[in-house]
Amino acid sequence: MSLLSAEGLVKEFGGLRAIDELSVSIDDGELVGVMGPNGAGKSTFFNCVSGVIPPDDGTVTLKGTDVTGDSPESLAHRGLVRTFQNTRELETMTVRDNVRLAAPDQPGERTLPALLRSGSMTEREAAVRERADELIEMFELDHLADEYSSNLSGGQRKLLELARTLMLDPDVLMLDEPFAGVNPTLTREIADHVRDLNADGMTVVIIEHELETLTELVDRLVVLQQGRLLVEGDPEVVLEDERVIEAYLGGDAE
Repeated sequence: MSLLSAEGLVKEFGGLRAIDELSVSIDDGELVGVMGPNGAGKSTFFNCVSGVIPPDDGTVTLKGTDVTGDSPESLAHRGLVRTFQNTRELETMTVRDNVRLAAPDQPGERTLPALLRSGSMTEREAAVRERADELIEMFELDHLADEYSSNLSGGQRKLLELARTLMLDPDVLMLDEPFAGVNPTLTREIADHVRDLNADGMTVVIIEHELETLTELVDRLVVLQQGRLLVEGDPEVVLEDERVIEAYLGGDAE
């Protein structure tokens, strides 16, 4: 059984099909890249799978359970988390507070525990602080921990978003263009982090236009064209496929 699968997904916008009976499966522990020319339906596929928008037809299954149309919050509790092309940090909060805020099930968010200051609440807060500091150090943001996130570079914001995402301890991590607008040094750093996360057992799915980095990173490529699956398989084989070459040379504008 696949860890994550989409079967027959359809999504239309104003009569235009962005994804058209698309079926894709991701196995536990895979590191998969999703690519395609502009307008291929990559982000719409991510949005439907991650609960940002509901599909018009088809099913999304996570760990054997039908989660079609579930909210992003519900999916996060089930172990599926995604990032976005444009980072969504809170710019008026520090790096440390941004990471801590992402932790789920914080008793202080509820009125009664916050008023009573129970022992379990104190323990949970300590665990959140410890985990946040671990992630900030992992992504080498510790020297910026008390800096407002608005002052970070584009690459540093990508690292911050990864740290925030990992506070949810996901089983499946979906990354939407994690290298976009990032300098080559930070691109390599982010790629190394992704590779390490996957080596530790996390399943990762990545949309990325930076094909050289993507093909060196992933185990399998899934290529979309006009909302359908064009081809999938070993990255080197996929990139030499005539259908893929034609799709990129003759792809429609997004």
